[in-house]
Amino acid sequence: MQMRCERLDRDLDPLALGIATGLLWSRSGLVIGGVGEAARIAVDRPDNGSAAQHQLRALLGNDELERPASGVVALGALPFDPSEPGELVVPRVTVVRDAQRRRWMIVDDDVSTAEAHDLIDDALAPQSMPQATKWEVESPIAPEAWRDDIVATVRDRIAGGEFRKVVLARELLVTADQPIDTAAVLRRLYQSFATAAVFAVDGFLGASPELLVGRVDDVVHAHPLAGTAPRSADPAEDGRLSAGLAASAKNRIEHGITIDWLLDNLLPYCSYVDAEPEPSIVTLANLHHLGTRVEGRLSAPAASILDLVGALHPTPALGGDPQDGALAIIDTIEPGDRGRYGGPVGWVDASGNGEFAVGIRSGTFDGATASVWAGVGVVGDSDPEAELAETRTKFQAMFGALLRP
Repeated sequence: MQMRCERLDRDLDPLALGIATGLLWSRSGLVIGGVGEAARIAVDRPDNGSAAQHQLRALLGNDELERPASGVVALGALPFDPSEPGELVVPRVTVVRDAQRRRWMIVDDDVSTAEAHDLIDDALAPQSMPQATKWEVESPIAPEAWRDDIVATVRDRIAGGEFRKVVLARELLVTADQPIDTAAVLRRLYQSFATAAVFAVDGFLGASPELLVGRVDDVVHAHPLAGTAPRSADPAEDGRLSAGLAASAKNRIEHGITIDWLLDNLLPYCSYVDAEPEPSIVTLANLHHLGTRVEGRLSAPAASILDLVGALHPTPALGGDPQDGALAIIDTIEPGDRGRYGGPVGWVDASGNGEFAVGIRSGTFDGATASVWAGVGVVGDSDPEAELAETRTKFQAMFGALLRP
């Protein structure tokens, strides 16, 4: 099997397509929407996806464009646990629109161009779904128990010098009286968080503000976030919250841990890499974050995006520092399995270009049920009550899209 890439003159919207099918990536003007499944490629995490990248190259057929996100494109959402294998999905038909609003189509060679358009039209045909009227939300661990037995315990161990930082998360389980309309959820996420990476693959969907790593030819970039403050509807109070975040010693320490770690782990792949000297405020619909842009140039031969994902996930913003100890305590003390929450989610092409976000502000959907997680970075002077409040604020992103009529 091989894929071919051809120019697309028809005014197709890959965002609408990806929302309808649940195969979507949208960030910074690049939109990828897929239909069906041409191939499913295993990602062996210990080898950083080298075999998967080789399989993608083997699928490359005619590519008349030879630009990033052409030829062959696969979407993937990998588990948070870096030792667990993942999968990439190569759609039968992929529609791409880049930041210059150029469009093209990638098609399984077994599918004619006319058949590809029929598949797209069928996917875009209006669908009617019964709307859920009853929702149950369950917390596998009581919020107060999470605060007192997990966050406070880990905070005290950090204060004792065992770690510098541990990222802890908690889960909410949602059950509706009808299958959840994930297309409606995705539309609402895009409406509220259009500047984020809006994604959907294999029932895992969300709107992440944090780019783990991107690669275009030999240029690598990242935009890690660490440090959070809520927003306010009152402009004066919102300004105070933003300024307080920028001045917060606790949040700046947490952010600095992440940036230093990322630069150290990216440098072996680069001829140079640099970060903004000071973090800036990244403002979303419901939160302020501290963010720092990182950019570098890869050494030859350039590492693939899957290599870079393997080197950088999980950053201290999602795992902790030191990494091994933080991941061990997360596995021991945190109830449940994060699954793909906080894991890398994004796209890769046959040339090794791609982008992967951190799979936060996300949920895993299956029929009438959904699992939604929110996490916080715990350091030695963390206030467990404030950390619990922060998870409640972060849950708003998904629950606003999930429960809004």
